[in-house]
Amino acid sequence: MIENVIEFFKNLPPKKCTQCGEKIEEQHECYGNTCDKCTQL
Repeated sequence: MIENVIEFFKNLPPKKCTQCGEKIEEQHECYGNTCDKCTQL
């Protein structure tokens, strides 16, 4: 069972920034949806 969960996360496609479309270099299951360049704090 735990192997299925691990395989699920390994097979997720890379996340893309919702503003510029670049690949986000972070964990795929993270809640963020913008890259560091587009994130303004």
